[in-house]
Amino acid sequence: MSWVIEVVLLVIGIAILGFLGALARPVRRWHDTIRQQSTVAAQAARDEANRHGDTILAQAKLEAARITHHAEETAARTTAQVQASREEAELAIQAQRDEARERALDLDRRERRLVEREARLDGAERELEARSRQLTAEDAALAGRRAELAKVETERRSVLEHAANLTAAQARVELVGMIERDAKRRAAILVRDVERRAREESEQRARVIITSAVQRLATEQTTESVVTSLHLPSDDMKGRIIGREGRNIRAFEQVTGVNLIVDETPESVLLSCFDPVRREVARITLEQLVLDGRIHPHRIEELYDRSRREVQSSCLRAGEDALVETGVTDLHPELVRLLGSLRYRTSYGQNVLGHLVESASIAALLAAEIGLDPQLVKRCALLHDVGKALSHQAEGSHARVGAEVARAHGETADVVHAIEAHHGEVEPRTVEAVLTQAADAISGGRPGARRESVAAYVKRLERLEEIARQHEGVEKVFAMRAGREVRIMVLPNVVDDIQAQVLARDIAKQVEEELSYPGQIRITVIRESRATEVAI
Repeated sequence: MSWVIEVVLLVIGIAILGFLGALARPVRRWHDTIRQQSTVAAQAARDEANRHGDTILAQAKLEAARITHHAEETAARTTAQVQASREEAELAIQAQRDEARERALDLDRRERRLVEREARLDGAERELEARSRQLTAEDAALAGRRAELAKVETERRSVLEHAANLTAAQARVELVGMIERDAKRRAAILVRDVERRAREESEQRARVIITSAVQRLATEQTTESVVTSLHLPSDDMKGRIIGREGRNIRAFEQVTGVNLIVDETPESVLLSCFDPVRREVARITLEQLVLDGRIHPHRIEELYDRSRREVQSSCLRAGEDALVETGVTDLHPELVRLLGSLRYRTSYGQNVLGHLVESASIAALLAAEIGLDPQLVKRCALLHDVGKALSHQAEGSHARVGAEVARAHGETADVVHAIEAHHGEVEPRTVEAVLTQAADAISGGRPGARRESVAAYVKRLERLEEIARQHEGVEKVFAMRAGREVRIMVLPNVVDDIQAQVLARDIAKQVEEELSYPGQIRITVIRESRATEVAI
């Protein structure tokens, strides 16, 4: 049985060995596979390491080359800077050497000039010593001459006193009197020259200011008239305006207070009235009647009421426009209405409202020139003729009427005073009143602003010549340049130069007091001396 067991064990051992052999072959193959993979991986790692080493080596070479290049550039720049510094240092040294050389030359020149100056001073000193000795000798000679002259003067005085029967004190008094009279005459001449220069300078300055104001503010003016012409579509309309037995024209004149003149003038009628506002209302009424075609007394009353309201509204707008244009504010509504009504009033052909606006602007310019408040002066000038809107309804001049109206509507005392003093009826006491007068005169006196009737113009010229002839020594009088200049010829043996100046001043003052005129009047006194002899 044992050998059976051995055989079985042997068989089992052989089977186990066979199994182990069969099992060892895949393990060996796996081991071989692992070894081959390891070998490949190691080779790949060695290849990768070699490549990485080559890359690092190449970068190291590049970095070394860059560092080397940078070092070379730095060395080159350093070399250039050193060279530039060396050149600058050489230039600075050369400049200092040149400067030192120039200073040395300048010192040499100054030293030579000092030597020359010392030589000149020595010569001048010697010359002064010689002059001093000469002056000493001349002083001694002059002392002797003075003694001789004193002796001669004493002898001459005694001879003169004996010849003139005057003592020295009396002669001195006479001489002082002569000198005093001569000094007074020279003083009068000097005063006249100073006044003339001051007048010329003031006239030139005023001319510049006034010319600037007139050029900036001059406006077109209308011609003064009391008659308005209305164009009709045809002459048949005249009969309808007159009406049956003249009832339409009578009703029109009674309602409007304006005379309606129907004459032979083709296709037109005339409206005549001294009140410009009533005339304007009548014109608008008649114009609407003609357009409507229905002309009868009841229709006339309806259209008259409508036209009156339209004109009142137009006056109010005109007053407000004037306030806006001049920049005046806080004006009483009644004063605004009165200002607007002046839109239809003219004075010597000049529109009064336009004149007020122009005067306000001129007054503001004048006030600004002398450093005053332009607003107050502008307000005074704008209201100075407001009394003309009521002059036909109240007694007194328009200046006083305007002052009362302004006072009644809350205006200040300065404004009221400027209004009542702008024509000289009241003596002006404030600068604002004087500027209002000046602005009024400039606006009314500028060329083209106003026109004057022939009768008043001739009367003013005659009065000018009459005033000049009243004075003593006047030979001839000529009113020239449309009455803006008066030339007076005086007798030279009666009036001297000083009296001629006084005469011109007196005549100018009398003209200012007695006449009313726009602008200025120049008074020129001419004194001419002639000497005539006949040769035989």
